[in-house]
Amino acid sequence: MDAPPAPPRPPLTHRLMAFAHEVVFVYWALLKVMVPALLIVKALEQVGGDKILATWLAPLMALVGLPDTLGLVWAATLLSNIYAGLAVFFTLAADTPVTVAQATVLGSLMLVAHSLPVEGAIAKAAGVSWRATVLIRLGGAIALGALLNLIYRGTGSLEQPITLPWQPPPAADSLAGWALDQLHTLGWILVIITVLMSTLRLLRHLGIERLIHALLTPALRLIGIRGEAANITVIGVTLGLTFGAGLLLKEVRSGTLSRRDVFLTLSFLSLSHSLIEDTLLVLLMGADLSGILWGRLLFALLAIRLLSRLPLNGLARAG
Repeated sequence: MDAPPAPPRPPLTHRLMAFAHEVVFVYWALLKVMVPALLIVKALEQVGGDKILATWLAPLMALVGLPDTLGLVWAATLLSNIYAGLAVFFTLAADTPVTVAQATVLGSLMLVAHSLPVEGAIAKAAGVSWRATVLIRLGGAIALGALLNLIYRGTGSLEQPITLPWQPPPAADSLAGWALDQLHTLGWILVIITVLMSTLRLLRHLGIERLIHALLTPALRLIGIRGEAANITVIGVTLGLTFGAGLLLKEVRSGTLSRRDVFLTLSFLSLSHSLIEDTLLVLLMGADLSGILWGRLLFALLAIRLLSRLPLNGLARAG
């Protein structure tokens, strides 16, 4: 008996309209995060709060070899998301000289530790405490940033100035000029989102996610993440912590995974998730793949390998 014919594909115009609708939906959701972040940073500048916050963050920035002012970028990223951090970065980049090495270190901080209020709550729901999440993500970010800084300084590599997709205008003196500059930045971010979402669709069509699954699964087994936990980890690595943790929560409720599996899986995803989308975003800052992709992935594998050697009761206390 012949198989039924495949349903016809929607016309190209319908698919383009659906894609445009998806882009606008994502952009609008991000605007609701980015605009408040930009307004808060500007308000801090107006009252001198940016200098106070930079002073507070200076010790951490010193550990990773970054200027104090770039601490504002990480602060926005920690409290909101990478897009908000990008908006602040592009604003500061007009007046702050940044090398590729510094952008890579900053990008690694942003990739490991971002959206803590939201992603910390998700991890908590799946069984990992706030304390463990904050320790792993902040501690992991600083450790990775410090290691990359030592490597780049020691080898003298990536010392050239960054090249951005567009040159941010010098900071305007008036509020009206500042507002126009931000509209310019937000307009470019719409372009970035459109290109990024198009690239993600192309990569999925080419089977990049399947390739990541094939390459990562053996490595995950070596560090103690096996079976269904390994499958969920690979999904989180490609699609994001929120999606991975959602699947993890389902398996926890069904009793399929042990507490140890949950802790190791979420710890790995805390250090390395959204390997495609987030990495492409941070590349726009002028960062280098050596740190934001390969360095981050290797660091996550080694860190979880060490955690997997801890006794189960130690994991229970940490989680």
